[in-house]
This record gives sequence, structure tokens and C-alpha cells, in this order.
Amino acid sequence: MTSGRNMTATSAVAYAARLAQVDVVAAYPITPQTRIIEAIAKFVADGEMKAQFVQVESEHSALAATIAASSNGVRAFTATSSQGLLYMHEMMHWAASARVPIVMANVNRAVAPPWNIYGDHQDAISQRDTGWLQLFAETNQHALDMTLQAFRIAEDPRVQLPVMVNLDGFTLSHTYEPVVVPEPEVVNRFLAPRPAVDWLDVEHPKTINGVVSPEHYIQFRALQKDAARRALVVIEEVGEAFAEQFCRDSGGLLSLEQVSDAEIVFVALGSAASTIRSMVRAWRSVGRKVGVISVRSYRPFPDAKMAEALAGARVAVVWDRAYSFGCGGPLAGEVKGALYGRESRPVVLSAVGGFGGAPVGPTELEKALEWADASMQGRPVPLETWFGVKAYRDGRTPDGKE
Repeated sequence: MTSGRNMTATSAVAYAARLAQVDVVAAYPITPQTRIIEAIAKFVADGEMKAQFVQVESEHSALAATIAASSNGVRAFTATSSQGLLYMHEMMHWAASARVPIVMANVNRAVAPPWNIYGDHQDAISQRDTGWLQLFAETNQHALDMTLQAFRIAEDPRVQLPVMVNLDGFTLSHTYEPVVVPEPEVVNRFLAPRPAVDWLDVEHPKTINGVVSPEHYIQFRALQKDAARRALVVIEEVGEAFAEQFCRDSGGLLSLEQVSDAEIVFVALGSAASTIRSMVRAWRSVGRKVGVISVRSYRPFPDAKMAEALAGARVAVVWDRAYSFGCGGPLAGEVKGALYGRESRPVVLSAVGGFGGAPVGPTELEKALEWADASMQGRPVPLETWFGVKAYRDGRTPDGKE
């Protein structure tokens, strides 16, 4: 393998699965994820990847097969998008509660109806309470690096939970960027073979995930809760170890730029954070004190670190590419929860937009900055704004204003 080759994020994830020496891959094709599985299938067919490739009839079956493989103590991987992830929903709970350290790539795509193949985060957010850890890639390089880190995080004895690596559909999945593909021996030093497990042993049969009483059931949930919180430490440790060995920062819980003295801080998941970074640098060049926080770990959510990062800001503009209908922007809700009860906290403005591939670009971000400026000046502003929504035929906007 060579360094610095141009590739899409889907290709980068496929290379990561190959470098991780995955034993079993079970998946079902769906746009824009299909390229991951096509690449892995070719690696296997060409003898470049010694994995068992399981062709299944649905996404539900794909995750079921992956759970079975992981329960046998082998390293297992799958990938999906959008409706496919929703179809997995039952097995998502099963995988997390069974504590199997699967890694799955989810190429974020809008959910239907109406049908749309482009990217937003509604699919991943809909699975936030299944118990999976969720990481969000900002670039194609992150897609490769986070997938490698995900195996080490998932398999850590302190965690033993499945990890979903999210990458934005088309923005990353079909866009070419230079990606450094490490040599296998370097990855082997970072990612040891999966620790042996004794879950399934024909010589010593046992019941796994059977029926329990209410008093025992809550104990299992408490253990799962503790593991997810311990993952906060493990994700940071793995990110630091990766940075030391590979000389690049693509892990951890949060990525901060120009935040320490910022009056206005943007908070975002995924590729939108890259666009915001560019805008922050432009704003800084003209003297604006603006920063950006890229949230790399959505589950577990780093409450304490988020509150610490935002302690000096006057306004936080939280950009959501998903929505909790009847409640609000899900990332904005997490940030508000992290800040609750803190003496020093900014006003949180919830920016909602970028659904179904709609742009989160300079035009939208300049408007968001004007909105934040108005808040800092003490002018009455809405705490939530949807970007890119056209007025209805009678001239009203969705909030009922003329």
C-alpha cells in the first residue's frame, strides 16, 4: 500500500477493514454505502483479505449474522445507510445489549419519505438510544482512521460495545481526497488481535442472553451504562495512542479550533465541521473571535469536555442535520444538557439545516453568524432557526411569520 492516494471515504473504510484483518463481513448493498462492500468483496475475491464474506438477504440479516460471528469471538464488520440502518433497528439493540464489539460504517443518508439519496444525520440520530457508540468522521482520512480506532475501542475489556462510524453520504462517500493508507505492520502494532472470549464453547455449553427476572435485568442495563461511560476515557486514550503512532489527530471526543478566546463557537458533527473550519479561519483573518468544535463522539457524549470548551463563549451556534420532531435539534439538546447548571455558559442557538444534501455552506454560515451577533447585542432572536426553508405559498415562513 502507498501513502497519500486519492480515494473516497467509502474506499478508505474498506481499506480500514482490510487492515484490521476482519474475519467476517456480512452486509447488504444500499446507496451510498454500496462502494464499501463492493471494495471488500473484491479484496476477498482477489485473496487480498482473508475474511468470510456473507451475502445476506437484508440489512436485518446482515447485522444478525455479524452478531453471531462476533459472539464466536472473531472480528466482525458491516456497513449500511439510511433505510438499511432503520431495518437493522431490532438487532441494533441486540448487538449493544449482548455486548458484542462489532464495528459498523454508516454512510449517513436521509430517510424516506420522500425518497432522497443524499446526506443528513437523521438515520444515525434515530439509533442514538440503542446502546451503540457513535463516532462522526469529518474527512475521508478520518473515515479510515476512526474505523481502525473503532475496533480497538469496541474490543477494549472496559467497553465491549459495538461502534458505529458515521460518514456523510456523497460529501465524503463519493468525494475524492488524499488519504494516507498505513502499512499493515504499522496497523498490527496499533491494533492487536481481538482478545480471546469464551462465549461459545461446544465442550462447555451455556445460555447466552436468555430470559432473566426484573431484578437481574436492571443489573445488565447498569453494566451496559457503566461501559458506555467508561468509553469516554477509552476513546480519548485510543485517540492519543493513534496520534502518537500515526502522527495525526483524528480521534478523541472533540476537536477544537480557535475556541479558547472565541465569543461565538459553532458546534457540528461530521463534514459540516470542515466547512465551518474554513469559515472560522476567514472570519479570524478579519478580527472576528469565532471558533468551532467538531464533535467526534456523539455517543458517549462528552458532557464535561463540552461544558469546559464552551465556558468562555457568549454564544454557541449548534448545527444539526437531524431533528427530534416535537423537541428540537438533537445535538443542540445534548449541548444544552451539558451546560445545564453551569455558572458560565453561553446562549445556545439551534441551527437546523442541511437535510437531504441541502448545503451547509458560506451563505448559510454567514447568516448564522449574523444571528449570533444579534444575540450578543441583546436583540430578541429566535433560539432555533431552520436554514434553507422557503416560504409557503401564502407568504408565511414555517414559524408563522410574514
